[in-house]
Amino acid sequence: MPHITVDYSAELAAVFDRRAFAEELHPLVVEAVDSPGVCKMFFRPAAETFIGGRDEAAFVHVDIGLLRGRPDGQKARLSEAVLALLDTHLPEESAGGPVRSVEVRDLALSYRLRGQRAHAVTRYPHNPDSCAAAAAAPTSPASEPSLAGTISTPRAKDNVA
Repeated sequence: MPHITVDYSAELAAVFDRRAFAEELHPLVVEAVDSPGVCKMFFRPAAETFIGGRDEAAFVHVDIGLLRGRPDGQKARLSEAVLALLDTHLPEESAGGPVRSVEVRDLALSYRLRGQRAHAVTRYPHNPDSCAAAAAAPTSPASEPSLAGTISTPRAKDNVA
């Protein structure tokens, strides 16, 4: 967590330095949302793009998925910061540069993570009813993973006739 997807017009490949953008975006996102995790980022070039009936209009859209619990104002400020960062990595829009957009959204309650850093402490549990309490509570050290947001299933009883 966070998960970031950047869709962009393929024609921007030569002018959009994705590695440099990612290297600046990662710390910006982690700091803005106080995330204990690392960003996972995907870039997807779009072979064809259309904006408002204009053929082959260039665009970049950044989608940032976060665990639930961040206030809308925090997500809006992050969107603005990402747009400002995009402006430094893309040609001017007034000079025919690409349209830019950002969405910061909550990950679905079904979100799960396995693999590297999956044990990181989760400050913002998946259960939206306990988000405020979790955000205010102190966090455990990373060596003691939090069970916040974990769904436990009761064990099935043996059918004994």
